[in-house]
This record gives sequence, C-alpha cells and structure tokens, in this order.
Amino acid sequence: MNCYISLHLLLGLAQLCPCHTDMTNSKMHEMNQSLRSQLRAKRSWVWNRFFVQEELTVTEQHVGRLTSNLDEGNASLVYLLSGDGAGTVFTINNRTGDITAIKKLDREEKAYYKLRAQVINIYTGKPVEPESEFVIKVLDINDNKPQFLDGPYETSIPEMSPEGTSVIQVTATDNDDPSHGNNARLLYTILQGRPYFSVEPTTGILRISSQMDREAEDQYLVVLQATDMLGLPGGLSGTTTVTINLSDVNDNRPIFQLGLYHMNVSESAPIGTSIGIIMADDSDIGENAKMNYSIEDGSHIFDIITNNETQEGIVVLKKKLDYEVQRQYSIRAKVTNSFIDEYFPKDENSGQTTVIKIRVEDADEPPVFSHLEYAMEIAEETPYGSYVGTVFARDPDITNSPIRYSIVGSNLFSILDNGTIIITQPLDRETAVWHNITVIATEKNNSQQVSEAHVYVQVLNVNDHAPEFFQYYETYVCENANAGEGVTFYLKRTEKVINKTCHTRRIRICRRQHHLVVLNDSVT
Repeated sequence: MNCYISLHLLLGLAQLCPCHTDMTNSKMHEMNQSLRSQLRAKRSWVWNRFFVQEELTVTEQHVGRLTSNLDEGNASLVYLLSGDGAGTVFTINNRTGDITAIKKLDREEKAYYKLRAQVINIYTGKPVEPESEFVIKVLDINDNKPQFLDGPYETSIPEMSPEGTSVIQVTATDNDDPSHGNNARLLYTILQGRPYFSVEPTTGILRISSQMDREAEDQYLVVLQATDMLGLPGGLSGTTTVTINLSDVNDNRPIFQLGLYHMNVSESAPIGTSIGIIMADDSDIGENAKMNYSIEDGSHIFDIITNNETQEGIVVLKKKLDYEVQRQYSIRAKVTNSFIDEYFPKDENSGQTTVIKIRVEDADEPPVFSHLEYAMEIAEETPYGSYVGTVFARDPDITNSPIRYSIVGSNLFSILDNGTIIITQPLDRETAVWHNITVIATEKNNSQQVSEAHVYVQVLNVNDHAPEFFQYYETYVCENANAGEGVTFYLKRTEKVINKTCHTRRIRICRRQHHLVVLNDSVT
C-alpha cells in the first residue's frame, strides 16, 4: 500500500529570525501551512530539524506538529515520542501530534535533542511506519557575555620600549553559538590605559602606543573590554585588567648630590685614614644603579674607594700630609655606572664630576732633627769640655717652640742648649774606638712632644805609646865583629790599630854603644 506521512514543522518562535523574540500565533500558523507541502516523502518518514529557542520563560512552547495522511480524523492513529528529553522536556499530543517544550532550555547546557517518532494504529497495535529519528535544535540567543578565563593578567616590559611593542595578548570566550549571527563575535576595546597602550580590536593584542619611563611611573593598570555582536548596540561585554610592570634599563647616569664637598683632615692622620664620604644618586635600580668613583686628576695623595653596599665614595689618604708645606687641596672626583646598557650610547655614561676641597689641620708635631743620624770624630786624650759636634732640631709647627736637648745612655758626653755636644772626660781609643749615643729633643712648651736622633762618635788615635819589646832579649856579638855590622830582628808595637797591619821595626845593635838603636823604621 502506498501511503504518505507528512511532517509539519510549526515553530513556536521566530527561530529563523533571532533578532525578533516574539511571534504571534497567526504567523506560526502560516509557517506551518507553508512547510506542510514541503515535507512529504513516499513510504517513509522525512524528518527535518525542529527548532526551539532557548531561555523562553513561557510555561509551554509549541515546537511543531507531526501528522500522517493516513490520519482520517477517526482517532485510529496514535503519535508516540521517545529519546532525549521525551516526557521531561518535550511532550506530544497523542491525537494531534503537536510537540511542546515544557521546560526552559539553555543551549549552552544542551544544544540539540535526538528524539524518535512513531505512528501506531490503536486497533492493531502495530506501527504504520517504522520508527524514525529527528533532531530538535535549540536556537541560540545572545545570553552570555564574553569572559576572560585567564584574567586578570600581569606582565612586565622594559621601560622606554618603542611604540608598537607587543605587551600581551588577551583572549575572551563567549559561550554563545559562534555559527549563529554575531552572538559570539567579539570586539576588544581599551577602557583604561590610554595614551600609553592600545589594543587590536579583533586579536586582543595589547601594544605600547607611547614610551614610558619607569622612574616616572613603574606600574600601569590597563582595563580591557570584550563585546560580542562586534560591538553593536545590544551586545554583551566583559572586562579584565592587565597589570604592567616596567622593568628597569640603565637610562639614567649617576648625579652627585653636591657640586662641591668640603672635608678636613689632620696632618698627623696616618695613611689609609678615611677623610670623608661623597654620594651620587642614580634613579635606576639593581645592577643599573651600581657605580664607581675615581679621582679624575690622578692625585697621588688621595684616593676614593667605592662602598658596593651603600654606593658611597670614601675619600682616603694615600700619603702623609704636612700642614706647614700645604694647607689645602682641591681634587675632582668622577662617578660612572658599573654596567653599561647596550641600548643607550656610551657617551651617556661619560660620568659626572664634582669638586672636593680638603683642608689640612695643624697638629702639634714633635721636634724634627736636621738628620736622623749624625757621625762625629774626636781625638783621644782630648781634655774635658772639648767640642765633639752639633745636632739641630726644630719645632715644625707655627708655634716654633724652643727645644731642650738631652743625652741618654752615656755619661761621657754632655749637650748644651744649642745642641753642641762636648765630652765630660778624656776618651781613650785603646779602650773604645766608637761611642753610640742617643740625643733627645723635647719641646719646652709641650714636654709630650719628643723625638730622638742617633750620634756615632769615633775616637781618633794619637801617638801616645812608645814601642815595647815583647820580652827581654840577651844579644851576643862576636868580639871580632866589624864596627857597624848589624843584627836585624822584628819588634811588634803594642798599640792596637784598627784595620791595619801591625807595625814592625827594623833595628840595628851598635856594639860600641852597648844598647839597641833604631836605625830604620819601615812597614812590612
């Protein structure tokens, strides 16, 4: 038997025109009549999709109607519905075949439902046609606003980055149907952050539109918005924030806090003494703020040491000072960055200079001898009070205090107020050839200021001893010896001679005189 069953789709709402959310019953009836003639097929069910709009708040929403050309209105056929949501979401009028949604639907929870339809003869209990499957699709409405699932964002970029530099790309998600109109088509805009930042409308890439200086502002908060419907009126929007931290680059050179520094130092200060501190400021941070101090004029008297922890320059003494020679110094100090950023020209780190004026303070110094050591001579056996030599010491200070002299370690010498050294008793070279004495010079105005010098006195030899035989000699001469015939032998003198060969004398014995006569004296 040839039979035809027609499926009529009667949409409860204007699903094909989502811009209109209300449709009258008359319009739905007209659509039903138009579709009735298009849905016939021979010996089989021909199913097109049914459509139902989401989020409708009505109690029941008419979806469509199933009819059969075998239905003669005698109530012999029954329409059955099974599958997804049958009985819970969708119901069917067994007699008329009308399908109704009895629950508000959410496309984002379930986008379509697969159901099965069948027409049964109530008298035979047998299906008129085999069971067939069809789909009810939930039509999307713009009920979800864009969301930034990864926000809020935070990123870092170097300061002074050029315009157009990419900062970050943000992405918003819209749960609406991307295939249904513009519900999920997004447009990105910037709500806060101009004029330093801009965003590409379709990609969400955030870019720099103006250079920024970290020393002026080190952090920026940008507010971005994503709007669906391509930003058209009625679109929904969502926002997120991007925190942008500017990382430091070495774009600032150190600057001295003062253009002129004044310092004082005592002339008695030892080498290595810290005289004062100079300080430069660098607006950069971290490694970029580290600096080195130096003396530009290459002074050999002062030096500057950099304290790497405090970034201070410590002025120290390299050489002893003398107030009476020079009372003030002026040096030029220089500061430069330790690390150079390749992005910036080298001449920008040429350094800055400052002037340091150092005043030398007078200190009460001990007397100063004209020599640290003196060498003097005096002949032995010189009488008491004889002159040996003179030492001289002076007070180097402006006060020029008178000097008092004294000798320690010897009672053979004495010293007068004018530094003249005399002997207190005759000296014997054979007892001591050298005498080492220490002369003390003391300021009369300040007995605490004392200095000393060493004096070496050599005792010179005089011929104050006659030759002596080592032993008694008994000499025999032949009786017939000729007159003038001599006997030669050697005698060693008793004098002690330093660094010289002992003297010997050549002597001849004269028989007629009966004693020894020295006829000749020579050194061998």
